[in-house]
Amino acid sequence: MGSYPQPGWLVDRDRLIKEGVPRVRAAQVWRVDPEELQDAVEAATLVAIADQEAAGVDIITDGEIGRESYFNHFANSLDGVDQTEIGAGINRVGGISKIPLVNGPIERREPVELANARFLRAHTERATKVTVPGPFTLSQLAQNEFYPDQRRLAMAYATAIREELLDLEGAGIDVLQLDEPYLQANEGAANEFAVEAISAALDGVSTTTVVHTCYGYAVYVKEKSSGYPFLSALSEVPADFIAIETAQPRLDPSVLNELRPRSVVMGVIDLGTQEVERPEDVAAKIRAALEYVDPTELAVSPDCGMKFLPREVARAKLAAMVQGAAIVRAELS
Repeated sequence: MGSYPQPGWLVDRDRLIKEGVPRVRAAQVWRVDPEELQDAVEAATLVAIADQEAAGVDIITDGEIGRESYFNHFANSLDGVDQTEIGAGINRVGGISKIPLVNGPIERREPVELANARFLRAHTERATKVTVPGPFTLSQLAQNEFYPDQRRLAMAYATAIREELLDLEGAGIDVLQLDEPYLQANEGAANEFAVEAISAALDGVSTTTVVHTCYGYAVYVKEKSSGYPFLSALSEVPADFIAIETAQPRLDPSVLNELRPRSVVMGVIDLGTQEVERPEDVAAKIRAALEYVDPTELAVSPDCGMKFLPREVARAKLAAMVQGAAIVRAELS
């Protein structure tokens, strides 16, 4: 998991859902005055941490509470992205989205997520995870007016991401995750340079790493296909874990064979429904996965970020996930 529900007093949730996942700055979604925003974000982050701990989650995130989306906070903090003009591009459902306009060299002037990561690290005793958008997805959601092709744009993003990951590692973050939803959406381009770009972004990072790919937020993508068009190639990236969603798409667990020798983070919580899973059903999904993955190489999570769920539903789903994992752990021991 990366994101967790942001409270309604902090963001206009209805507007956020209606306008779609922001790719450019979206200050209009915040309900708190700018001078008070950081304090408000920290207060809401403490709630997200407490909810995860109360549910029994082993690896805690800050819920991405201070981000308008998983993508735009990092993407629009880099040099080379025009701060006044906005680009346009086709999104994963075939519509036109506002996206960053790249008209200069992509460079990271300063850390982007480090302050929030330090706040997270200071407020939980448990293991922590921070997510950053991956270089392939960043390259697919940018209007490129500077680099000769999208591959070179992706490699420039990879350099900036690597710098970010090394700073996060230095802050004591235990797990670092690259979010790459567009691997599933743009298979042709992914086959050309995704593994190269992701590998460059992870080069030299020694803490535990994850590459997450998915079909997109369930609130926007209701029907999900029965397979990933770009999956087996991910076994080549130097990440410790590959994270995929299997609950909402109803994937057969045999698909996990394609990810060997990587370990797996398997999505076992369906975010396309507000119905809370029974722990016994979560346990059944885990048992089925263990036919293809060793227990020491399997972790479980929600399918994707929980940003768009009601908080009480998200909290209950996390608890069910933890309880389901506990059932199988007890059986194995």
